[in-house]
Amino acid sequence: MSRLKLYDTSIPLEQVAQERAMQYMRLSPREKLNQLFALIDLAQRLNGEAPIKEPQGKGIVLRKILTR
Repeated sequence: MSRLKLYDTSIPLEQVAQERAMQYMRLSPREKLNQLFALIDLAQRLNGEAPIKEPQGKGIVLRKILTR
């Protein structure tokens, strides 16, 4: 897990967003994927261990586009 960073409220939000974007760009693809999985895991824990989205029973719909 990553560290929690508390920002001073007097800092403009644009500066905070720019700092976070720079930190994200420095990560390797593997680290980015690991952070995504950690975020999904945290979201499930906060949702009472239930999945965030559930299938609606339609499955995957594939269509063939006809071109002439």
